[in-house]
Amino acid sequence: MKARVKWVEEVTFLGESGSGHAVIMDGPPEMGGRNLGVRPMEMVLLGVGGCTAFDVVHILRKARQPVEDCWVELEAERAATEPKVFTRIHIKFFVKGKELKDAQVQRAVELSAEKYCSASLMLKQAGVQITHEYSVVTS
Repeated sequence: MKARVKWVEEVTFLGESGSGHAVIMDGPPEMGGRNLGVRPMEMVLLGVGGCTAFDVVHILRKARQPVEDCWVELEAERAATEPKVFTRIHIKFFVKGKELKDAQVQRAVELSAEKYCSASLMLKQAGVQITHEYSVVTS
């Protein structure tokens, strides 16, 4: 996997993924930014959310569960002093579908957390406390 990050101006950077996609990262005005894009640590949090949501949908589809929608809401806390690393992340899954089996959703969340989501597992190994909860939303 490869990526490239290019400084644009002030504290604005263009990130380009090896798969050919681009994203703007920028800082807040008080740091010299113009608020043109997400902050780098927000990118990390979004990566965790995308990774684990991908896993849950994939696992449920393999289990032939009728998934219609899935979204995650993440809340993170950071250390008060530099480096302001994540210390805690809470992930709440919302999985929607007709006749979804609660046990299957729970298992998919557990498998993602314990085995498949490389982004969250990497952070967990670095000492970040990661918790999960889920809600099954009926259609």
